[in-house]
Amino acid sequence: MVDRFRAEGLKVTPQRELVFRLLHGNFAHPSADSVFAAARKTMPMISLKTVYQVLHDLRELGEIQTIEVGTGSLRFDPNITDHHHLVCSVCGRVADVHVDASAMTLSRSQRSGFEIDAVEVTFRGTCATCRTERL
Repeated sequence: MVDRFRAEGLKVTPQRELVFRLLHGNFAHPSADSVFAAARKTMPMISLKTVYQVLHDLRELGEIQTIEVGTGSLRFDPNITDHHHLVCSVCGRVADVHVDASAMTLSRSQRSGFEIDAVEVTFRGTCATCRTERL
């Protein structure tokens, strides 16, 4: 992410580096608020606006993707490969899952003139932790 920012002529500030570190390898699909909360533990003076700006810049550069899974807030995903998601309806946990969605097709009449650019599949249910807590 650092190299990509520099290649685009963007400054690599300590705040940006911190957000990069928090996202690197983070497959929890954090919200901006959770990235902000984690960032404040290391850098108490960082602003929510700064975190949002870094996340927006990363999305614009194609380094992360945003996903809306119906949990009430936009989530950020550093995994930019083709994949889909499991979403816990109880706690909102989001996990990556790889499925072959290429077999999913719509007839011309079903598309109603739409040109399909991407397919997103979201599986909803209850995660193992929430199922255990219910017992």
